[in-house]
Amino acid sequence: MASKPPVAVYDACILYPFHLRNVLVQCAFDGLIEAHWTDDIHAEWIRNLAANSPETPVSRLEATRDRMKDVLPDADVANYRALIPNLSLPDPDDRHVLAAAVAAKASVIVTWNLKDFPAADLRPYGVTCTSPDDFLAGLYSTFSSALIDSVKSARQNLRKTTPSAEEFIDALDHQGLKKFSAILRQKATHLD
Repeated sequence: MASKPPVAVYDACILYPFHLRNVLVQCAFDGLIEAHWTDDIHAEWIRNLAANSPETPVSRLEATRDRMKDVLPDADVANYRALIPNLSLPDPDDRHVLAAAVAAKASVIVTWNLKDFPAADLRPYGVTCTSPDDFLAGLYSTFSSALIDSVKSARQNLRKTTPSAEEFIDALDHQGLKKFSAILRQKATHLD
């Protein structure tokens, strides 16, 4: 791979939606992203998903987290909590995400909550933030065929009910990935 993969911290809000989480983890597994997270980030998406989907057992969500950690053992960030008190963000509860980015030497936080991570607050740490839609669309411009292969693998990971390529793209579109879904629609034959 000619280009070096971006170093990214995944915020809890992008690990919450099933198909998006699947694609982002697969991309990291395939070496297109050096992904990072913390136990606090995992606890947040699990807590929110359990609250909004009470029919889903917490044990199942914890098993998903454990599988994620197994396939990406280097993604866990440690030694970030000491950084939190010295960081400033509009919502103090988001400082742990920036602390993880600083500790992991990440260049980007991937989040839907862009307003929670103002550029002026991130700039001193060499960190930016972007939506998962923009992030994946940008990743496509760098790793186009490898990214399509990764998305194909993510779709095929769904063994119980493997959606068609079109159904998978529709699910990603429904989860907010408008730009990336448009790219995938052009490449749909390569996802089968």
